[in-house]
Amino acid sequence: MIPRTLASSLRRAAQVFPVVTLTGPRQSGKTTLVRHVFRRHRYVSLELPDLRHLALEDPRGFLAQFDRPVILDEIQRAPELFSYLQVLVDEHPDWTGRFILTGSQNFLLLESISQTLAGRCAVLHLLPLSLAELQRRRALSLSTLGRRLPPQRKPPKQSLLQTLWTGFYPRIHARELPPQQWLAAYYQTYLERDVRQVLNIGDLETFGRFVRLCAGRCGQVLNLSSLAADCGISHTTARRWLSVLQASFVVILLRPYHRNFGKRLIKSPKLYFLDSGLLCFLLQIRSPEELFQRAERGAVFECFVLSELVKNFLHRGEQPLVYFWRDSSGHEIDFLLELGSTLIAIEAKSGQTLVPEFFKNLHFWRGLPAQASTPTALVYGGDSAARHQQTVVYPWFSL
Repeated sequence: MIPRTLASSLRRAAQVFPVVTLTGPRQSGKTTLVRHVFRRHRYVSLELPDLRHLALEDPRGFLAQFDRPVILDEIQRAPELFSYLQVLVDEHPDWTGRFILTGSQNFLLLESISQTLAGRCAVLHLLPLSLAELQRRRALSLSTLGRRLPPQRKPPKQSLLQTLWTGFYPRIHARELPPQQWLAAYYQTYLERDVRQVLNIGDLETFGRFVRLCAGRCGQVLNLSSLAADCGISHTTARRWLSVLQASFVVILLRPYHRNFGKRLIKSPKLYFLDSGLLCFLLQIRSPEELFQRAERGAVFECFVLSELVKNFLHRGEQPLVYFWRDSSGHEIDFLLELGSTLIAIEAKSGQTLVPEFFKNLHFWRGLPAQASTPTALVYGGDSAARHQQTVVYPWFSL
């Protein structure tokens, strides 16, 4: 098993809360992780029809059979259990780590938890592997971004383009599977199972077209009306389908940064996918060599950098505070990290050769009032770390 950064946060949460919930996309390694961390817990999968039937028909009897801590896998398959879990943990205030829940449908889980287990349950999120996890090392400390050079490392054997095209789902790496074949099966399963179950969509072909249109807009400011029109669906339907993609950890909406917090919520976000391999599959990029030739290469690289930043937060048990910034004149910063009172400006460029154009927006940002001392970082497709004036340059494999 590839060691996961989130393991330590899981252990800490289980020492405090009676219920710990782990969510994330399908095949991100949730079951493997909880069974590794909580080896003494009994394991029950609610994917099994007989156990699920018992949980739905007799929830009290189902839970009463566990005389020791238990892992309940795919808990969203029996959401009625949450109310009964609440009663149990309230009756035993000394319990910690008694129930470990996993699920791949964040919208169902969080709604149930907020209604019944608020204050009694820790919720953590596991995304596919980070680059640091693949390399068996610690992730880069985000507080050092733009302040000091990263540790010196040799470039990995797998090239940048191969890494982006392969993606980060654990099973691909653990079994050395052909990425595109596995991702095709994964995508089909997602459509036929999760989406049909939650949305009761009759026309999966239209939903598939919607997902591919989203992939074509990766890295762009979201225009939901245009997306709906291109797909031939209503604005309301497009919003609902996009919410499902978010809740399933397929896409993430990156909000614009404003000092006025309210404006962050009402301004249009950018659309990104959380796995570069899945994005390449949806864009029908058939090889790393083809990725090099495609106009979407920059967007795929941005997707990779954002995903690594989000994993860095989530896999330490923290909520990601990542935004983008754009002014009325078209100046733009790809990513802004908000760490307490500190902002860190980050640009992502897929090119392997450093050119002055890469630093243009960062220089503009530092010229703004009150931003002269802001740490600035450039993540690029090359192999060398460096300092360029006041900006720290990071090779792609150092995150």
